[in-house]
Amino acid sequence: MAGEEDDSVNGVDDSGVPAWLRSATRHGGPDADDTLATSRALRRAMSVTGKPRQAAVLVLFGGSSDGAAGSPPADAEVLLTQRASTMRQHRGQVAFPGGAADPGDDGPVGTALREAVEETGLDASGVQPFATLPTLFVPPSKFDVTPVLAWWRQPSEVRVVDQGETERVVRVPLSELLDPAHRFMVRGSLGYQSPAFQVDGMLVWGLTGGILAGVIKTAGWERDWDRGDVRDLESSLAAVGMTL
Repeated sequence: MAGEEDDSVNGVDDSGVPAWLRSATRHGGPDADDTLATSRALRRAMSVTGKPRQAAVLVLFGGSSDGAAGSPPADAEVLLTQRASTMRQHRGQVAFPGGAADPGDDGPVGTALREAVEETGLDASGVQPFATLPTLFVPPSKFDVTPVLAWWRQPSEVRVVDQGETERVVRVPLSELLDPAHRFMVRGSLGYQSPAFQVDGMLVWGLTGGILAGVIKTAGWERDWDRGDVRDLESSLAAVGMTL
């Protein structure tokens, strides 16, 4: 963290954020796992072919202020969306609300909040961003994505706003993501591996799975799970009615 004195992480105010969430930014943010390290390596390799486009995602956690560092409260949750199966890129995938930066956005935080409102209809006045994480490169879309951590201080109703872009908007209990029975690794046909979570009839993997795994580890929320459980990506998607 940047320090308790100035109540900010990467210039974002984190005053009033519960201790259990502030722990997600200790040591400067989540440690890179294999997925995120690969993403950075790919970004370096791609940098000579053109400048990546900028994007941001909102990693929005809800939950009471109860709970100490490393111990989220029972009502802790995270907001996820499932992209429409008709989209050209990332169709059907589970993701955080977010998207490409617009010229009028106030940096990654502005992009993440605007996109979240457009996708889920949430009331941004009840959302408190408190940290930005290192930018990650997404090869298929050639985006540099900045994850923005936020606390849902005053949760509001959320829904699918545009069915052409989003199929589901889901508030997933953090306890389900932390359950070792719901965690494993997936491997694609080209050897790509990713942390994965199977929750609420969805497979969370790729960039979203990697960010979640990193935040969970850094925050001290992780419970022992079988990292040797590596499953075929396409089979894992088919098991929950999803496809690549």
